[in-house]
Amino acid sequence: MTLLADLLSSVFERRFKTSSLLKRDGRSLDELANDLISASGEMSGLSLGQEILTRFQQLEDEEKLAFFHHLATSMNIDPETVRNTLDAYEQEPSQKTYRAFMHASEPDRQELIRRLNRLPGATEDLVRMRADLLRLGRKDPELKALDLDFQHLFQSWFNRGFLVLRPISWESPAHILEKIIAYEAVHAIDSWDDLRRRLEPADRRCFAFFHPSMPDEPLIFVEVALTKGVPSSIQALLREDREALAEEEADTAVFYSISNCQAGLASISFGNSLIKQVVSDLSMELGTLKTFVTLSPIPGLTRWLAEAGLEVRSGTDDSDQIRSLAAYYLLNAKRFNGLPFDPVARFHLGNGAIVHAVHAEADTSEKGKSQSLGAMVNYLYDLKSVSQNHEAFATKAEVISSGDVKSLASNAAKAKNSGKAV
Repeated sequence: MTLLADLLSSVFERRFKTSSLLKRDGRSLDELANDLISASGEMSGLSLGQEILTRFQQLEDEEKLAFFHHLATSMNIDPETVRNTLDAYEQEPSQKTYRAFMHASEPDRQELIRRLNRLPGATEDLVRMRADLLRLGRKDPELKALDLDFQHLFQSWFNRGFLVLRPISWESPAHILEKIIAYEAVHAIDSWDDLRRRLEPADRRCFAFFHPSMPDEPLIFVEVALTKGVPSSIQALLREDREALAEEEADTAVFYSISNCQAGLASISFGNSLIKQVVSDLSMELGTLKTFVTLSPIPGLTRWLAEAGLEVRSGTDDSDQIRSLAAYYLLNAKRFNGLPFDPVARFHLGNGAIVHAVHAEADTSEKGKSQSLGAMVNYLYDLKSVSQNHEAFATKAEVISSGDVKSLASNAAKAKNSGKAV
């Protein structure tokens, strides 16, 4: 961690006590929000903000939803004012007319969120507030613009310059380790012993991004295995009786689990920066590492197969069929916008990785079988071509893969086009 990151963490970890500012207020939450927008005094603003955040956390879901609707409607922009100020700026471009347009085009609710964030510890409360918004209002079109306001502000507050990368080890504080267990979203951590096996051996690493205003809350973390060669099974990678590898013998770093931790930061991208930073740090730490790959799930495979009417033929080599189907899916199954159907594929290909290898019987857990027939995939991060691959995917939605994966996909395509069951 850099000296600057240490200083930022120290500054933001200091807790400012606001309890002395609190006095029970008879106004409604909507009225408090309106008054906070017009408050000019710092102390009165802090008191109002604390009252709003405290009372919001105590609301029932129906009351939270009503508050969100108040923000979405009563604190929205006025289209006529926006048009008039834009016309004025077009007729006479100046600092004054541009400032008027900027003010008119920004809804009051953005300023409300900023003022709430002035309170120490409020960033975490606002992240939780957006999690409630997504949970309660995901299908409510009236709340879509409000969520865009949260996204707009969070993208500034959680940009890469403010994020602190910290290694997570078996010696990390217990409250952090508990959250790693709770937030693991790919391969569940069943016990403290399971966590210890992922953190303590010399051939295991874990890294997480933190924000200085949320020092006890990981935003995203990645678990890494150091191996000889590219692995093809998550059970083999995580088995209890495996023999740890001396780190100097490792030639491959395997990203086998990446978990976003904060529901309220959905659509705020951290994974790209996290992987690139970890690759950079590991490269400097261990010069023997030459290959950087994932061992990733294929969560959309069985769903897509069912929708496409494809299934594995019985009485033949199931493993070869599953590999072919998975390869075809990764290279050819697309969404309406031309991007891959698979969300994990979109993430890694968007980062500049390639589809390197597909494995059958790679995840024999119940979850692995139900989501992908047990198949998994390695995405390869070739540092010399990551930027070029990212550009090809971003501009042309091009899915770059190894020759072996292309061959597997071709086999499935031939069977599909011939009208045979795959």
